[in-house]
Amino acid sequence: MKIKHAVLTSKKQALEGLRLARVPFWLHWRELADFFLPRRYAWLLSDNEFDRIRTKNPFILDGTGTGAAKTLASGMMNGITSPARPWFRLRVTGLTDELDHESRVWLDEVTKRMMQVMAESNFYNAMAVLYMDLVVFCTAGMLIYEDDDKVIHCYNPACGEYYLGQSPQLRVNTFAREFKYTVQQCVTEFGLENCSEQVQRAYKQGGALLFKTVKIAHLIEPNDKRDGSLSTVFAYREYFWEIGGTSGAGQEAEILRVRGYYDFPAIAARWEIMANDAYGTSGPAMDALPDVIQLQTETKLKAQGLDKMVSPPVIADVQLQHKPTALLPRGITYVHGVNNVGVKPIYTVNPPLGEMSADIQDIRARIRETFHNELFMMISQLDTVRSAAEIDARREEKLVLLGPVLERFENEALDPAINRIYSIMERKGLLPPAPDQIAGGNLEIQYVSILSTAQSAVSAVPTERFLQLIGNISQLVPEAMDIPNFDELLRGYADSIGVRAKDLNSRDTTAKLRQVRAQTQDQAAGMAVAGQMAEGAKTLSETDVGGGVNALQRFLS
Repeated sequence: MKIKHAVLTSKKQALEGLRLARVPFWLHWRELADFFLPRRYAWLLSDNEFDRIRTKNPFILDGTGTGAAKTLASGMMNGITSPARPWFRLRVTGLTDELDHESRVWLDEVTKRMMQVMAESNFYNAMAVLYMDLVVFCTAGMLIYEDDDKVIHCYNPACGEYYLGQSPQLRVNTFAREFKYTVQQCVTEFGLENCSEQVQRAYKQGGALLFKTVKIAHLIEPNDKRDGSLSTVFAYREYFWEIGGTSGAGQEAEILRVRGYYDFPAIAARWEIMANDAYGTSGPAMDALPDVIQLQTETKLKAQGLDKMVSPPVIADVQLQHKPTALLPRGITYVHGVNNVGVKPIYTVNPPLGEMSADIQDIRARIRETFHNELFMMISQLDTVRSAAEIDARREEKLVLLGPVLERFENEALDPAINRIYSIMERKGLLPPAPDQIAGGNLEIQYVSILSTAQSAVSAVPTERFLQLIGNISQLVPEAMDIPNFDELLRGYADSIGVRAKDLNSRDTTAKLRQVRAQTQDQAAGMAVAGQMAEGAKTLSETDVGGGVNALQRFLS
């Protein structure tokens, strides 16, 4: 008992430290939520604020910012992890070209099974939320747990709900959150006997109390030896406890559950980071926030100017007070002394609507540019018809801007997710036995999505130019063909544009094919010489040199 309470006290202190480190980001996230996703993140609001704001949207008058964010998130989803096409494949470090057929078949089968698990679970739905969080808040979290029905199940903690900590290598290795369960969910998840006195009493009474909310704290951290609550065979440990719960003795409630993991179950993706910050420090929504605020302000002012122009404030003769008036179109108000009594505007408002509309369009264009919308809507936004080569060149030019982001996303989100799913499937016996050539080897991930392939193709441009140059110069200087190592150039180029390794012959196979071709050419040359000699002998044998002797007989005598 004492050990459990000591451990709980330690975990509460850890959670409080993570909360304090997150405060500066939390304040900025609130502003981002106000102008992009105001009703989605209750954890960024107090209870009173949430009840007031959830019924209306007081900050967004023009939805360009939210639309641009959705376009970028959808484009990244389709371009990086589209469920409609394979977006990654496995290979063995150092054996890319030397793998035998059995090993290649095994890698393809494992990839196929992993893709099937992702498709049949909620993985892609969770990834869509992850992309939106990453675009708006520059930080996104996801939890991947084992599931008895679907192998895996993913959860998306909301921004403001979770806390992050990282290792000295600046990799996220601590994940905490505060969330709410109903009494029924709490008992189902953790067991009645592990819950607090309040939850047990509410569950036994039943009825509406089953849906009363309970605040839960959750912490995942490296499994060191400081508290000894879990075997060190696990790399990470997980704690759940009730916030504010008490035990039957009136003391603080014990920990609900402690569980170990061989690999980190949390995914934390960040757009950009700075120094030792655990959260993303810059991204599209943060960069576009000033423009979005300006857009809302100008939209409001334009509407106010239009409203004053159409329905201006007016002054009226005192004789009209408390008398029926009809100020709507075609309305008639009857008064005495019509020449002296009337209604007229206090002042005339003529806002420059054309200039204001042009400025608003300019702001919208800047917002869409900040969210890289032109990359994913390039064809539809072209004013004239362009060639496919020009469109590809424009797309590659734009992709350079997303290069660092794609690299970080693969390292921080996709690699851990794929490794986590692979480990779960391996422990459940859902993968075929590895061939001898692969057993014990290190598997690595190669991404073949649209964006990663296009990004890699940018690095292939120098190879294309070099080969084109060699082809042109060799017509004047044939010796230039001796400079390139064509085998390695072509293999490197194929890898840059995403050609599968099994679609290329290995170096040994290539050497054997060349050897067979050389032997065939030698045999053909020998046969040609033999044919020429036979033809010559025939000609000599048919040539009469007199005395009943032909030329061949005379040559051999």
